Formats: sequence, structure tokens, C-alpha cells
Amino acid sequence: MEMKRETSDSGPAPDIHEPAPVGVAVTRGRDHRVIYADVAFQGAAGLPRLPLQELLRRLRREHAALLDQVLDGGRPLWLRDVALDPAGRRRLSLHLSKMSLAAGGDGVLVVAVENAAPDDSVAERHRFLQHYRGLIQDDAQIVWVMAPLGRVIEPSRCWEDVTGQSWKDYHGDGWLRAVHPGDRAAVRRSWRQAARLGQWEHVFRVRSVDGLYRHVRGRAVPVDERDPPVEWVGTCSDIEQEWQEARRGRLLEQAAAATADIAGLDEVLRMLTNVIVPTVLDGCGIYLVPDLETRQEPLVAERFVSIVRKDLRPEPQPGTVFFPPHCGFVEAVMTRRPVHRVFPQGEPPPDLAPPGAEEWFKRVGANSVALVPVIVDGAVAAVLDAVICGDKEPISEADVELLRRMLDHAHAHLSNAMRFQRTQRVALALQDCLLPDPPDVPGLEITARYRASATAVEIGGDWYDSFVLPDGAAILTIGDVVGHDLAAAVTMSQLRNMLRGLAMDRREPPGDILRRLNIATESLYSDGTATCILARLETDDGAWQLEYSVAGHPPPLLVTGDGTARFLRGALNPLLGIGYDQPRTSAVAELPPGGTLLLYTDGLVEVPGENLARGLDRLRRHAAALARAPVGDFCDELLVRMPLSRKDDIAMIAVRLPAP
Repeated sequence: MEMKRETSDSGPAPDIHEPAPVGVAVTRGRDHRVIYADVAFQGAAGLPRLPLQELLRRLRREHAALLDQVLDGGRPLWLRDVALDPAGRRRLSLHLSKMSLAAGGDGVLVVAVENAAPDDSVAERHRFLQHYRGLIQDDAQIVWVMAPLGRVIEPSRCWEDVTGQSWKDYHGDGWLRAVHPGDRAAVRRSWRQAARLGQWEHVFRVRSVDGLYRHVRGRAVPVDERDPPVEWVGTCSDIEQEWQEARRGRLLEQAAAATADIAGLDEVLRMLTNVIVPTVLDGCGIYLVPDLETRQEPLVAERFVSIVRKDLRPEPQPGTVFFPPHCGFVEAVMTRRPVHRVFPQGEPPPDLAPPGAEEWFKRVGANSVALVPVIVDGAVAAVLDAVICGDKEPISEADVELLRRMLDHAHAHLSNAMRFQRTQRVALALQDCLLPDPPDVPGLEITARYRASATAVEIGGDWYDSFVLPDGAAILTIGDVVGHDLAAAVTMSQLRNMLRGLAMDRREPPGDILRRLNIATESLYSDGTATCILARLETDDGAWQLEYSVAGHPPPLLVTGDGTARFLRGALNPLLGIGYDQPRTSAVAELPPGGTLLLYTDGLVEVPGENLARGLDRLRRHAAALARAPVGDFCDELLVRMPLSRKDDIAMIAVRLPAP
């Protein structure tokens, strides 16, 4: 729908117009160089000939600002009563309109009409339309002649070539059937306003012969002097590329604005998807992909964000997703290239929809999918799952490239997340080496759990320990060094090892051992503090007894086999690192058969902004409900049921006593 060619200055102009009191010329650029002109510009039958150069020289000299205005603003202008001779006896009217040139750039279409006498008006108008339509049609733009309110009243070969409609199909209002259904109401409204404005201009989508919609800019002006005019001449120019570039620019600006002041990865990805849906897509999900070093079959990814149009809800929910070896998602990850598929509505190819989303794809009538990998620091950090549904135009290659560019706004956040994962993996490996497996003690089941903070990169100061003394008693201990960095982890390891040595050194109450550990803490770590529980567990004729001491730590929890839970609140002492060489107390508790003793760090019960007492009560209730669960399940279920803050480490050690 662009001009097929332009005629150079040196080449002969196509003789597509018969001599008549109307002329047509095309200029290019801001210097308005003539690239085409017909013979009518040389003069008209019965009139003194006016050289073309003279007319255009006068036009450039006297109306240069108007030519620039048409070229810059795009709106057509009429110049009425332009004198042909100094006496002003012969006059023309000039119509100036902007047009795109196939060779690139823009120009001005100049149509000259003699101010004919009233008796000649009908014939002159017919000639004007013939010449105007001839030029535009020869250069493969769409032209049409309309009655008021946009009803087509003359055939247009170019409209037929572009849309495939016949004259029977598009005359009158029939042409609107080739306009995108979503644009028809706005096109009708714009034509109702045209009579008041004296011109029509509107951008809308037209279905081409291949069934795809393209954006066009429609323009029309009245072509007679009657009020109101009875005929309008209109043109349509293909602006799909221009529209797509403008759309891409707007969306990229929106993506940049939406993520400008956001630091968290989850917020950035959610804001990006809100920009993408529903402007570009009907639905999308973003999956975080683990490091290549840790990938196994099946590939495991985290559906981090899932957003769809309101009328397509409920959407696939976030969570862990297992992908089979041969599927579109794994192909996108391994090849690091987008996987783009178009298919019949609601019939996605096998292994294309991510697991858990297959039914949603069918229910909403998905017609196309693009799986776009996001490359960060040379590795695939995430995959965008893009979906369009129903009879909307499927995802295009241009859409895929746009999505890739929009996701660039999350690059820095994804890079930080990947570095976090790598650092945390190393930290957890170190933590695992520092925390030993519980010992085998006849008659007891001892289980330990450690969960690192979900937001802190480095390991913290939480620890647990369990070992058997030479006299057969079992020692249980748990503690937390203040701080969450490598220094806290080193201090934790040293205190734990010192506590082992002090407990092995002699048999004495746990409070006395913590007194000696406190002296070492204040001497060796003058600026550090820590909390701790030290407990000695032993049996006498089948009855189990616990002797313990608490140094500023949350109290031990005792759960009986029948589902009663209570905290052991004896032997409360200050933090380690406070109260140099002050006596510390110990307490003794009888442990019931089949009961469970739980030691834990504050990450299990503390929730920011909440009183600690509520967290302790919540733990007591959940533990009581799990009294009969195997001790491993007991610990795991507590981690699931408790509302963890994710900002602190959690250490737990649980002992299940033998049943009666």
C-alpha cells in the first residue's frame, strides 16, 4: 500500500493524465524537489501556458512555510486563488497533502485545479477525481470516493487488491466488514465528526487478503464547495511498521517507568507482566530456572509469576514445576532460543504447555505460545511463557523481540538473584559441614533440621548439636550467635566446639557449664553475644530425665504422647557474653514416655511486627496437633505450618522418647 516507484527528474513522467485544467505534482523532502509532474502543470487548454518551473518557484517562494507545515504536521491544506499571471486574471486552487514515498522519506502531493466557472463545475469535479484517483492508484495506495458519513460510492481497485473484497462486498458501509471488529465503532464515530472538522483522519486495522490485520491511516477531504459537501475523496496508507515501532517505544517506556524504583526481583517481574498483560498478551508466566550446575532430569523450575486477563481467570498458580526432558520449555532453556508456535484455538501441540497449565490453555482457546528465555550473565535465568487466545492475531516474531527487550529491564535483578543463589549454595554447603548428624542413642529418636534464610546470602549464627558423654548421657544443645554474616558463623562454630570440650571436661550441671562458656565468650568475643540451651538427657530404670539451662533463648517445648504441649520455663539466665562469671541456674524435668522434646531457634516463632508470645502459642498448638506424627514428620510439618519470616535462619532438634 506504499508507492511502488518514484520518477526521477531526468526520466520521462508517466503520461497517465490527459490534458485538462487540473495538474498533479509530487515533491520530496524539505527542499521540495519535484520528482513527478504531469503536463497540466505546463498549462491548460485555452489558457496561456505557465512554465512548470515558474509555478513551482512561486509556490516555494510564496508558500514555503505552508509546504513545510503539510510535511511536518501531515494535515492537508487548500490554497485558493493562486494567481497565474501578474494581473491575476488566471487563477488556480492548490490542494497540498503529505504522502509517503516508496524509496523512503516523505513528500507533498500538489493537485492544481483551475477555478472553473459554475457551469463547468460538474465536469471539472469529475476530471479532478479522475486525475487524483489515477495518480494514487498507479502508485498502489488505496483511494476511494465517499458520500458523507464514510459510505463508499465508487469502486476502488486498490481496496479490492488489498482486502480481497469485491465491489458488491464493500460499497456503502460494506468496507467496514474488512475493518477489525475492535476498531469499527471508533471509525464510525470519527466519520460523524468529519463533517464538523472539514476533514477525516483515523488509524485503524484492515484485514488483508492473507487474513492478517494491518494498521492503516485513513484520510479524506471534501471535494466540492457545497455545504455540506456531497463527495469526499479518501486514501488509506499502510503504516503497520510505523505503528509497531511507536507501540514498541511506548511499551518499553512503560516497562522502564514501572521498574525504575523497584529493588525486589518479585516486584520487578510482577510489574513487567502487568505492563505486558493485556496490552500485548492474554496471559504470561515467568519461570525462574536453576543454575545449570544443579539441573537434573526432569528439569525443575519455579513458576514465579502468573498473570492473565481478568476474563480468563483462574490462572495457573505459582509453584514448583517439573518439566519432562523433551518439551518446548526444555528446548528453550537448552538452545537459549525462543520457542514460538501457532496452532488452532485450544489445541496446543503436546509438551508445549507447561505442566499444570494444559487445561487452562484448552479452556481459554490459546492460539499461540512463545517461550522466551532470559539470558543473564551467559546463562538462562528465567523463561517467559507468553500466550494469546481466541480469534486475536497470534504472537508474531516482532512480539517475541518486543518481549525480549522488555525483559531486559529485569536483567540486573535476575543477575543479582543468580549471584544470590550461587553464594547461598556455597554458604549452605559450609553450614552443612558445620552442623553434625545427631548420634545414635538407644531408645531415642533424634532428628535435626536447618533452614537457611530465604533472603540473606551468607550463613548465620544458628546452630544445634547432639553427642553422647562418656557416662552414657546424651547432650542436646542449640544456640544463636547475634548477626547474620560470616563472622557470626565463625563465632558459632567456635562456641559450639568450646561447649563440646567444656561438657566433656567434667560432670556438672548445665548451668555451671554455661557459666564457664560465658567467661570464654566475654574474654574471646568482647563485642559478641549469643543465646543457648544446654540440656543433659539420661535414664534411670526406664524413666527419662532432662536437666537443662537456658541462656536468653526461647524455652524448650515438651509435647506428651496424648497431645498436651507446654514450655519448660525453668533455669532462665542472661545471654552469653553478659554477666561475667555470674552463677547460672539449672532445672530438672521428668519426660513422659512417648513424648517429644523440641529445641528451636527464634526464626521458627518470630514474625516481624508480631509479639513473640503469639508465635510461641502458635508453635505450642501446632506441636500438640502433631504429637503422634513420626518425629521427622513432626519437624517438617512445623516448618510448613508456621508462618516463617524468611528473613532468619531456623535450627531445630527434636527428641522422641520411647513409648511406654
